[in-house]
Amino acid sequence: MKSSRRWSRVMKLTVSLSTLAFVAGCAKDAPQDTWQPAGPNAEKIDNLQRPIFYIAGIVGVIVFAAVAWVIFRYRDRGQALPEQTHGKPALEITLTVIPVLILIGVAVPTVGTIFDLAKTSDTEMTINVTGQQWWWEYDYPAVGDNKSEFGIESPIVTSGQLVIPEGTKVLLRVTSRDVIHSYWIPKLNGKKDGVPGRVHLLRIEGSKPGIYAGQCTEFCGLSHAYMRMEAVVLSKADYAAWVANQLEPYSSPSADNALAVEGEKLFLQQCSRCHQVNGLLNSDGTPNIAAPDQYLVSGAAPNLTNLMTRNTFAGAAWDLLTPECRDDVWNASSEEFGAKYLAGVSEECLNQKDLREWLRNAPEKKPMYADPTKLAETGGKYRGMPALGLTEDQINALVAYLLERK
Repeated sequence: MKSSRRWSRVMKLTVSLSTLAFVAGCAKDAPQDTWQPAGPNAEKIDNLQRPIFYIAGIVGVIVFAAVAWVIFRYRDRGQALPEQTHGKPALEITLTVIPVLILIGVAVPTVGTIFDLAKTSDTEMTINVTGQQWWWEYDYPAVGDNKSEFGIESPIVTSGQLVIPEGTKVLLRVTSRDVIHSYWIPKLNGKKDGVPGRVHLLRIEGSKPGIYAGQCTEFCGLSHAYMRMEAVVLSKADYAAWVANQLEPYSSPSADNALAVEGEKLFLQQCSRCHQVNGLLNSDGTPNIAAPDQYLVSGAAPNLTNLMTRNTFAGAAWDLLTPECRDDVWNASSEEFGAKYLAGVSEECLNQKDLREWLRNAPEKKPMYADPTKLAETGGKYRGMPALGLTEDQINALVAYLLERK
């Protein structure tokens, strides 16, 4: 009797934990929900995984129920050992044929979907995606259809948010500068590894305007959990406006904004060693060219030319927008989304708290290999942004300058 009650408690606990785990994976409107595809490639994956999930669920329930019944029905109650038999050809053949048929039924559509997703010959646009600890760079080359169809007359380099036109098959050329990363925006397609020295191809397409969240899915070091990304899908007209804005020539802060003028000088002194701002000039009038390869293991730092046209910073780990302004953009209708996103980040909507904490001490906010006393293995080069020791006045000036980068 005690054994029976103990078994009953174990079964109840097992069922409760299994149910809890299942429900926990069913969060509604989760940013990275694989069950809510927003593009044809993700829909192909969804059309494949749903029936497989149901089949696996049914098989799992049958197996668990059968095992539970056998354990309960034939538990040891002091009865005599039953007659032993060996060999049940009909049963053995049945238990072999049924799994084989299930596997064939799963394998055929799976192989077809894999080959379909791997096709890149029909893409209309190309973007180079490069991972490094712990952020993603997006390079829009001025070649082919990028130039003739989408107006990209000179290369555009950004980070954090990938911006693509609605209903366009986009070819991503994924690679890495340091260690293995993996690019994954579940609502648009499956993941693709970024491997140093290799280029892997991934086709994505967004069906409607909006922002779609992603995450690096290959452990890549100390701040792997903070290596995020977002894909922004704009209508064709809004995308043309975004491209035009990215290609506008640089303009220094006006003399009326003394704080931003001071911030530009400070940027040249402290930040431009690693961060590029296209069109920024040195005090002698020569173009300022960043040299991150001298200071960083990856040899690159985010291009900040149009920082305030993005909604994120620090590898998309934090929002540049306040929660209220962020929700206004993320929850906008398809018709209103483009205008809200293209408005960029205003002073009223800027997430001052997180940006200032980042400028104050980046390694404290996002763990990085940036202790200057522990860089012997990398020849004195950092993995991430070091603490710059800025004063509050200097931070005020930098924020004022960065607000004009849009």
